[in-house]
Amino acid sequence: MDDRRRRLIQRRGWDRAASCYERYWQRQLRPAHDGLLEAVDLRPGENVLDAACGSGVLTLRIASAVGPDGSVLASDLSPKMMSVTAARALAIGATNVATACADVEQLDVDRQFDVALCSLGLMYVPDPQAAIAGLHRALRPGGRIGLLVWGARSRCGWAALFGIVDARVTSDVCPHFFALGAPGVLSAALQRAGSVDVVETRLSVSLDYRDDTEAVGAAFLGGPVALAYARFDADTRRQVADEYLTSIEPFRTDAGGYRVPGEFVVASARRPR
Repeated sequence: MDDRRRRLIQRRGWDRAASCYERYWQRQLRPAHDGLLEAVDLRPGENVLDAACGSGVLTLRIASAVGPDGSVLASDLSPKMMSVTAARALAIGATNVATACADVEQLDVDRQFDVALCSLGLMYVPDPQAAIAGLHRALRPGGRIGLLVWGARSRCGWAALFGIVDARVTSDVCPHFFALGAPGVLSAALQRAGSVDVVETRLSVSLDYRDDTEAVGAAFLGGPVALAYARFDADTRRQVADEYLTSIEPFRTDAGGYRVPGEFVVASARRPR
């Protein structure tokens, strides 16, 4: 599949997930976002780029951290995600948030930001190294970069999801999803981009779901397979949901929900002065 086709599929998929991403993922991603924000140590008055921002789950926390004297440029390739982010910022009066519909690999910014962040977006781009290089260029000298990706497949209890969907489509949905989570991969990419003071940390978390409906919604409606799932007929949707619930059955709680293990990798660095 060529890069143009891959980007189109990603855009349509995230357009599909825009309306429910916050519902299924805001609570589950909080510990990972905490780790990312801690790594870059945002300060009042700073100008921040939030690339591949999705529905703005992290954007609004950034806006609060930098305060009214700071600013956030939130960007994403999905127009519907950008609309959700803009609406959420407006609803809480976050006037320091601006939005731009753009692919993380193709941002046209240079030496403008104190901090550049990309949370759980790099796994989907055709050329992650080009995206990281672009984030590095977006920083002023001495500026800081923070990246967040999923960790090792073996430590993510929900990972069977991709195989379940791939068995019913003509091409892999996210063929390189876990590649960036291998030890040292993000650090090496940052160093190739010219960053210094690189730090890489692994976070073990649990993704908590109240019941079958929430677990299935997070997997198929609010994430990267939303477009493929939307094209399945009713019988296929039932089949994939049943297979997925079987795969996470070992993590069922006594209350009827799930505590699914997950791992994230946080990498931070600095552009030389």
